[in-house]
Amino acid sequence: MPDDVLSACTVTMNVPVAWGEMDAMGHVNNIIYFRYFETIRIAYFDRLKMTDYTRETGIGPILAATECRFKMPLQYPDTIIVGTKIHAMEEDRFVMGYEVFSTKRQRIAADGEGVIVTYDYRNNKKVPIPGVLRARIMDLEKMEP
Repeated sequence: MPDDVLSACTVTMNVPVAWGEMDAMGHVNNIIYFRYFETIRIAYFDRLKMTDYTRETGIGPILAATECRFKMPLQYPDTIIVGTKIHAMEEDRFVMGYEVFSTKRQRIAADGEGVIVTYDYRNNKKVPIPGVLRARIMDLEKMEP
């Protein structure tokens, strides 16, 4: 992974581009980028032990909004590096930035953001980010309190 491209990302992972992800135009279909974002988002949540926390408390993440900016088409065969970092945190939400880097072309193929709200699934309403989750995010991101 080129240090200058994804060095700001907190969590990264390699993902092979699958043949079946391409569309009739011969490049990866636009919807697949959102799957890449989801894959790295879940990897990030795994680092926070989010599934265990949600199971215990009923409070967890819900995607409120997402966007993608396409920089270049991806094609099979390739391996991408997907990365994420928290860009901002508010009382009841945080913004995750995403990067999709083509190892074949040595360029960013797409970037984007997702707004994640903390949601109480037992009471069907958004809630402030619980202190324990905020602390885990700050620790992972090496943020100052």
